[in-house]
Amino acid sequence: MGDCNLIAGERASFRKDVLLVFNKVDSHEKNNGGDHDECGDHGEGTAERIPLQSNCRVSCDYGEDAPETEEARGSENSPESNEKEKLYPPTLCVRGKPASPEENGGEGRRARQFTRPEKPKRCPALGLFYAFLSAFMFSIISLLVKSIQGVHALEISTLRCFFQMLFIMPFLIYHKTGFLGPRDKRIYLVLRGFFGSTTMILLFYAIQRMSLADAIVIMFSNPVFTSLLAWIFLKEKCTILDCVFTVFTLTGVVLIARPPFIFGNTVYGIDGDYVNHIKGTIAVFAGAVSGGFTYVTLRKIGKSVHLYLSVWYYAVIGFIECVITVSILGEWTIPFCGRDRWMLMLIAVLGIVGQVFITKALQLEKAGPVSLIRTVEVVLAFIFQFIFFNHAPTYLSLGGALCIVASTVGVALRKWYNSIHKT
Repeated sequence: MGDCNLIAGERASFRKDVLLVFNKVDSHEKNNGGDHDECGDHGEGTAERIPLQSNCRVSCDYGEDAPETEEARGSENSPESNEKEKLYPPTLCVRGKPASPEENGGEGRRARQFTRPEKPKRCPALGLFYAFLSAFMFSIISLLVKSIQGVHALEISTLRCFFQMLFIMPFLIYHKTGFLGPRDKRIYLVLRGFFGSTTMILLFYAIQRMSLADAIVIMFSNPVFTSLLAWIFLKEKCTILDCVFTVFTLTGVVLIARPPFIFGNTVYGIDGDYVNHIKGTIAVFAGAVSGGFTYVTLRKIGKSVHLYLSVWYYAVIGFIECVITVSILGEWTIPFCGRDRWMLMLIAVLGIVGQVFITKALQLEKAGPVSLIRTVEVVLAFIFQFIFFNHAPTYLSLGGALCIVASTVGVALRKWYNSIHKT
């Protein structure tokens, strides 16, 4: 038999509701060097009765754990430990370790859920508001590009990419993402930067060559081309609706372009020279296709690359592309007046702000509602064109815009519907 003080401090394992009796015995034999063979018959003792619940597990057989619990058993005999035992019942004790939520009947889990602080509720329409702000910023950029005289679209794109590089660089350093990205994703990042910057250059060029609203409307046809390119390269499903939307988009482009072999040589309602109008139409149509390639490349990259790194490649590749092209064409010019210089600076700043807003919108909302809100940019383009350039749209332009916007809204609604049913 061991020491009675230790035996009184030992614990037994129970599964059901039991009554645990602690026998506290004042033994002096330990001080005298003697041992006892009997525990409950010697000395004066008191019995303390503590009811145990069914979720308590206490063990007296330490076995191999004796060396680990030797120090704990020594501290249990002190007066301080006795007070602590009275303050803290052993219902959650498992051999000196806290009971798991399963062993404790889920009480620990419920306690953590009860004490967990509630997250502040956000505005339900905040993501859509960010999307509207993004559309407004990009509409202002298009208006400024149309207003600047004597500066090539490539030079405007160069300045925007340069300031975007300066803005993104601190974020890359802060998030420690590096400047190159994963080795297996670099080729896709380069393609993303090339197609994205090409889309921007072609859009700016088209805005300078044709009416503002027509260029914006044709550029908004890129979701349709994204669906077709995703079907070709990513093997995504292509439905009959995608084919219908494509036909509507091409019809809208034809109504806006008004080619002579369909509408004859007498065309009206065109902003400026008809040759420039055709050049702008071809450029913005190619830009819409390039935008489709951009989105397909982003889908291929997925979420394995940080957002800022993707924007970094967009700015760097675009800057290199613009500098080389402008140098070959010899189109480097200095704006005529201070107003144009300030407008160039404002284009760069608004481009960065617009990118931030569209990123926040996509973080808070699904892509379908964001695409629907961004169609406001088409309406703003028609309004700005009428107010600032005194150019009223024709019925053909309005009909083409209606076809393209209907196709874009249809694609967005279909994606929204599919995402809701998947979740």
